[in-house]
Amino acid sequence: MSNNATENSASRRIATVLDEGSFVEIGGAVTARNTDFNLQEKETPADGVITGYGVIDGNLVYVYSQDASVLKGAIGEMHAKKIANIYDMAMKMGAPVIGLIDCAGLRLQEATDALEAFGSLYFKQAMASGVIPQITAVFGMCGGGLAVVPGLTDFTFMENKEGKLFVNSPNALEGNIDSKCDTASAEYQSKTAGLVDVTGTEEEILGQIRSLICMLPANFEDDASYDECTDDLNRVCADLANAAEDTGIALATISDNNIFFETKREYAKEMVTGFIRLNGMTVGAVANRSKVYDAEGNAESYEQVLTVDGCKKAADFINFCDAFSIPVLSLTNVTGFEATLEAEKDMARAVAKLTYAFANASVPKVNVIVGKAYGSAYIAMNSKSIGADLVYAWPTAEIGMMDASMAAKIMYADANAETLKEKAAEYKELQSSPVSAARRGYVDAIIDAADTRKYVIGAFEMLFTKREDRPAKKHGTV
Repeated sequence: MSNNATENSASRRIATVLDEGSFVEIGGAVTARNTDFNLQEKETPADGVITGYGVIDGNLVYVYSQDASVLKGAIGEMHAKKIANIYDMAMKMGAPVIGLIDCAGLRLQEATDALEAFGSLYFKQAMASGVIPQITAVFGMCGGGLAVVPGLTDFTFMENKEGKLFVNSPNALEGNIDSKCDTASAEYQSKTAGLVDVTGTEEEILGQIRSLICMLPANFEDDASYDECTDDLNRVCADLANAAEDTGIALATISDNNIFFETKREYAKEMVTGFIRLNGMTVGAVANRSKVYDAEGNAESYEQVLTVDGCKKAADFINFCDAFSIPVLSLTNVTGFEATLEAEKDMARAVAKLTYAFANASVPKVNVIVGKAYGSAYIAMNSKSIGADLVYAWPTAEIGMMDASMAAKIMYADANAETLKEKAAEYKELQSSPVSAARRGYVDAIIDAADTRKYVIGAFEMLFTKREDRPAKKHGTV
């Protein structure tokens, strides 16, 4: 390690995220080479970024960490080239890249040299997408063009006090100041923008990065993310039916040793995404959610509908899983689409993206209908018709066009209340019951909620060797 990299925050973060003593620095002697504006008179140790490799729980990773004590961490030509070099190595070795950001922006004294080198970093990130996992953590400033860096990566973590993530600073937005709406804050970027997966203290997010790395494949070809399963494969989850509304709890319950790494935790909470383990294998999970319980048992409620943000969140997550051959499990409980003027602008496109993501994914796909599954919202949620390999339903599920009493009102508009009640019951039995869907082959089996873990483990074991070709084309356009 170079002398500057012993005690500052940039090196401390690397030491915390990696296994003890495993970091090997690359390019520690690099300094700025520009001489404009007497830049050569300024000390630029390691050109403001510490780069190298190490291991997390034995898994090789490449890491860069910006040093805010060198020209405030501003990105110069050599700084950007060092990061690009780490990407080149990670691509050859097939290992994830973790970027720890704390940066004042581009170095003005280096102008086009800095811009050109920084642009090459965008290119490296784009080429690495879907080949190796990319993770960004924001500890200080991440502004302007640098905000595109987390946008190009797969997962973003953000320190909740000092972290600032923005393209335009809050004060530069017409009619806004940061005291009115701090659009650069971790809260805004995680809840409203949905760019950030996890927020917390520096220590918390570095620990969370370690947890995530242990669940992900090293690259799109070599999957070393399996873990020995010490949990009972046939474990009965007695209270699982009670978690049909808060499916985050349901997913943790069925997972090996209740491991659940939730992504985009504060964004579009009516759609849950994250990673669980089933018999030691990492599985991506997507689920509708109508209630979120906090530690005190208080609940936030959501409509059982697909929202624009929820669809985007799920579609991005499914695309990541498909790129890295991670199987996908969905828990369906949806009655329709969010109906607001604002949502209508994007609803058709967002649902199309979700539908396409499920249909296009060639990984093993299993759906469990845990509640209602109505209309075309149900079709978009990993139904058999758009490519689910296996579909299970709990006995309490309702699958069909719409709520039975609503259907009866439309079909028998002039009937009295007594007749409507009778017809609704008849409709429910004939058209909305899981038995009716199972008779037609749209549901493969009706399973007790308590047995869900056993069935989904069995399904993914069976689907392990799945191969499915797609039409030869450059790529889809949805």
